[in-house]
Amino acid sequence: MIKTGIIGGAGHRAGELIRLLINHPDVEILWVHNPAEAGRNVAEIHHGLTGETSLRFTSDIDLDSVNVAFCCLPKGESAELLSRITLPDDLKFIDLSSDFRTPREGSDFVYGISELNRKPMVRGAKHVATPGSVAMAVELALLPLAKNLMLNSPIHVTAITGTTDTETAPESVIDFEYRHDNVSLSRAFVHPQLEEINITLRKLQSSFNAPINLLSFGGSFPRGTLVAAYLTTPIDLGQIQALYENYYDDHNFTFIVNHPVDIKDVTNTNKCLIHLEKIDDKLLITAAIDNLLKGASGNAVHCMNLLFGLHERVGLMLKGSAY
Repeated sequence: MIKTGIIGGAGHRAGELIRLLINHPDVEILWVHNPAEAGRNVAEIHHGLTGETSLRFTSDIDLDSVNVAFCCLPKGESAELLSRITLPDDLKFIDLSSDFRTPREGSDFVYGISELNRKPMVRGAKHVATPGSVAMAVELALLPLAKNLMLNSPIHVTAITGTTDTETAPESVIDFEYRHDNVSLSRAFVHPQLEEINITLRKLQSSFNAPINLLSFGGSFPRGTLVAAYLTTPIDLGQIQALYENYYDDHNFTFIVNHPVDIKDVTNTNKCLIHLEKIDDKLLITAAIDNLLKGASGNAVHCMNLLFGLHERVGLMLKGSAY
């Protein structure tokens, strides 16, 4: 069994991670770190886990007792933690914050998107930084074009994400109440995940320097990220479809579909669904993921499977459950 610890156990991402790991056949969770709630039953915060686990929060981080640690701390706190502790040499460490997604001096973190970096994760990587949910959806929408050196014109992206994109604890209802029956523009052209998106695309197309004009909205639905990206290209749709199908042919969670995609198609799954359309000279790519799973905790479990040589889909055979 893979012995596991979770650092920062209060938020939505940690709750989903616990849900996935207690049902993973090869994992045992030894501890969930949350000093503010030490001694309290995990299910008292993550109500959906009632009857599923007897785990209690702890204030201790015992890295010597586990094979892998997942870090769900807010932005900045993960880097601060690693600045004052030393990770055991044989420990796998998977960070779900934004602290190590872009290159930094002395960092050996692999960017955890299997559709690009699967080989490093199966060939001995120890430390993984998972992408942000918007970055994940945008990158999956564009990677096949970058692979074929086709990102040569401005890219226009609209992204909308559900209320669970915040780092608040599940007990907090303030954000949900405000965003109910509401849509708001949260970031225009300066989204913090743009840097990791640009770096990722340039790994495949070093010549890429076109602007990405990204508008990010907060939606009123609980979970999911929907991205619509378009750019101009003279290539016909049939050729582009073939490029996408070829790129994702041996990947287990990203699929090209012939129908418009909806967030409900991917809710509660680790899937990304992509739909392609050509309108005049414009190529429109629509991608949908669950921001808490493919965009966070599900992807973290996927990365863990790769690090430990397990089949990618173990513990992640999930059907959409929006209805």
